[in-house]
Amino acid sequence: MSKLRKSIKLVGSTLVTVSLFGLNAQACTTLITKAADGSVYHGRTLEFATELPWQITYFPSRTPFTSSAPPGMLEVKFQSNYRFLAITVPVSNLQDLKVLEGINEHGLTFSALMFFNASGPKIRTKQIQSVLSAADLGFWGLSQFKTVAQVKAALEQQPVWLEKIKLLNNLKTPLHFVFFDRTGAGIVVEYFKGKQTIYDNAPNVMTNGPEFSWHLTNLNNYSYLNNLDRSQGIFGTLKVQQPDSGIALEGLPSSNTSVGRFVRAAYYSQYVEKAKDPDEAIYALGHVMNNFDRPKEITIDTLGASANEGVAINNSKDFSSEYTSWTTMEDLNRNLLFIRTYKSINYTLFDLNKLKNITEVKSIPLTSIDGPISGQNQLLTR
Repeated sequence: MSKLRKSIKLVGSTLVTVSLFGLNAQACTTLITKAADGSVYHGRTLEFATELPWQITYFPSRTPFTSSAPPGMLEVKFQSNYRFLAITVPVSNLQDLKVLEGINEHGLTFSALMFFNASGPKIRTKQIQSVLSAADLGFWGLSQFKTVAQVKAALEQQPVWLEKIKLLNNLKTPLHFVFFDRTGAGIVVEYFKGKQTIYDNAPNVMTNGPEFSWHLTNLNNYSYLNNLDRSQGIFGTLKVQQPDSGIALEGLPSSNTSVGRFVRAAYYSQYVEKAKDPDEAIYALGHVMNNFDRPKEITIDTLGASANEGVAINNSKDFSSEYTSWTTMEDLNRNLLFIRTYKSINYTLFDLNKLKNITEVKSIPLTSIDGPISGQNQLLTR
């Protein structure tokens, strides 16, 4: 596992143990939108059935790091070249932080999404080159590279293995990984059927299983989708007309399954307003991400259900319910990270540019940005 320097600052963190049952996963949706000038904005949700000890962590340049390797093989050791902000979770101890989501100072983003069918390549027993844990791809990618092209080229040379993740019931890194950069380039890194595949992310979105290539094939079933309302028609001599706008969305999947969310994400990424102002672009992305926000118990999975994607922490319940634990938005040009927790209506802004003088790793609990809705009665009583 990763070994960060001991000076890391952590406040109010505790480790928890969760019990997995059935086919459990975190449900996630990640996508990009573009403004009129081509600038790129990234959004992501994470769904879980309980809260893990999520952290907001700042990593400065020159942060030392070691990624664990299989027994008898060389570990990857390096220092970070670039600063980045991330949502992390401690795995084996409070200083063993894994990156789930983040952005670096050059506008490269990373997202780790659950993929239970993950199966990595066999690492040769006489492997001489150092081996990187897939669980550390977030730290490695954000700290070492500026662009998606650089990540792609490096991964073609860097051996990667899937280690067992204690927090996920010792499953072998059941994740696939998504990178985007300021140019709009994106890749999906997937470990499936014993091999690594790096896909160019043409639709600019990703969710969970099945594998990415399956999702691409499935999009062929939605070739009829566009954002033009056809509100009038005729059957024989009967003229029909919709009383409202919005009929263009009729063909979108409404479920919160990975398959349904992938199609919806591709639609919203394609057709949302191409704003002319950076702030307007963030507002537009915020409205897009609202379509993937899931309240508690809007759907439930019964105990042991074969399709369950939840995590049960309270065994007295006979069901689990996934909900959107947090949502992030990233402005890749301005290096801004916006985060909204389940217990917040509004986003909290973190500006990576304003952290450049901080020279140590700093981490705070994500719960520290939970907050009540602020009252503004005074505006009406002046």
